[in-house]
Amino acid sequence: MQSPAPTTPGRPGAGPVKTTLSAFARDLETEARALGFCAFGVADAREDSARAQRLDTWLAEGRHGTMDWMEGRAHHRRSPQGLWPEARSVIALGMSYAPAADPLRLADVPERARISVYAQGADYHDTVKKALKHLARWIVAEANKRGIGPAGVKVFTDTAPVMEKPLGAAAGLGWQGKHTNMVSREHGSWLFLGEIYTTLDLPLSTPARDRCGSCRACQDACPTGAFPEPYRLDARRCVSYLTIEHKGPVPEDLREGLGNRIYGCDDCLAVCPWNKFAGMAHTMKAFLPRAELTAPRLADLLTLDDAGFRKLFSGSPIKRIGRNRFVRNCLYAAGNSGERALLAQAEALGWDEDPAVADAARWAAGKLAG
Repeated sequence: MQSPAPTTPGRPGAGPVKTTLSAFARDLETEARALGFCAFGVADAREDSARAQRLDTWLAEGRHGTMDWMEGRAHHRRSPQGLWPEARSVIALGMSYAPAADPLRLADVPERARISVYAQGADYHDTVKKALKHLARWIVAEANKRGIGPAGVKVFTDTAPVMEKPLGAAAGLGWQGKHTNMVSREHGSWLFLGEIYTTLDLPLSTPARDRCGSCRACQDACPTGAFPEPYRLDARRCVSYLTIEHKGPVPEDLREGLGNRIYGCDDCLAVCPWNKFAGMAHTMKAFLPRAELTAPRLADLLTLDDAGFRKLFSGSPIKRIGRNRFVRNCLYAAGNSGERALLAQAEALGWDEDPAVADAARWAAGKLAG
């Protein structure tokens, strides 16, 4: 880890250092956009007490469900400097995955499975992190070349204890809407986020203004009532949490709410009015959907064994949940479908070695037979 470059106390003040860092930040944004990032901003790495308090309250209420890793590393998550004390600035970045097709088009096609838009293409972790690493190398090299280094850097996307959405809002990428996700005036709700923590004192961006107004479309669209109030999410009722993070059987009172969603949920994102400005001009090619994942038949997915699952979802974020959790989700969708043609498959999976799959199969068979 390299030491921070000498600067004046606090954020950059007037004088040559500010001019140099401002020019550096402008060139950095240009480089970021060349790498596919359509949103760019800089936030302070110091702790924001209000932001940290919201996290503490959310965890204390247990709204993170079984995601124990969020509570276990809360001290790192509270602020960038809590994770890396040497950090001075956070470079927040966004890549667009705006879809061409309506994410809700399969809502009334129960024999087809609904997969969240973000998971229909390549694994965003790989694509975003590759670009972040390239940009981080540029920062180190250019900072040295321009005499404002040495620059320490660390890159993150999704898998580290980083509050990506609040930091993105602080950096002006957009604001956290009533569904708690990022909303951009230019890119709607379709942004993958990534961050570079750096020891450089870069000029800060202006935070975006909340533009949700009186709209509550996202709140009304949630099929499982995961929003106890605007701007607050109870992950324990969220379809994305239930189908991806939650292990074991899904509570029975929430199973019908899953509908035919088998991996994630786009409903609260898809209904956001700001999406009308999110064209596909900035959508990365890597995130374009694979044909076989846009509207797969439940009957086909229920046949998957471990090897078949791994082959189908190679290079996809879906692979991380494993065959058992995936087939469990497909069985809930089958039970909700009303398609009696799926009854035999559900009955057969009632003998599956995985208890959660067997439980879901018995539930689905009961629904279909009844």
